[in-house]
Amino acid sequence: MPIVRHAMSTRIATGSVLAATVLLAGCGSGGTNSTPTSTTAKSGHTTTTTKAGDSKTAAVTVDVTDMKFSPADVTVKVGETVTWKFKDSVPHTVQGIGDKAMGINSPIFDKGEWSYTFFAPGTYRYLCSLHPQMRGTVTVE
Repeated sequence: MPIVRHAMSTRIATGSVLAATVLLAGCGSGGTNSTPTSTTAKSGHTTTTTKAGDSKTAAVTVDVTDMKFSPADVTVKVGETVTWKFKDSVPHTVQGIGDKAMGINSPIFDKGEWSYTFFAPGTYRYLCSLHPQMRGTVTVE
């Protein structure tokens, strides 16, 4: 009987390792070549992710460098786009704060840019989810 238990334990362990490997393999491509994507959230906001070198016309550009958003507070009109340009030595995100800003959710960037088009008036607060002391506000009139 001990031999049967050993073989069964080996099969369970092997199966567990195989399952973990399959799950981890699906977590990311590991590559850096991404193509621009565009999605529309249910709220009507549009987000665009672009790799370095691609460009999108923006009403306002916010530079993300030296651990800050510059300018941190911007104002746009309904239907206009804000583009965050990432030029720092460490990665950052743009993450909305509160219910009104739920759709603001960029990937992690250290280089490149990300845009968000605002279709409803109001004040939208955001931060870098990796560095919560980095904060900004978009006011949409």
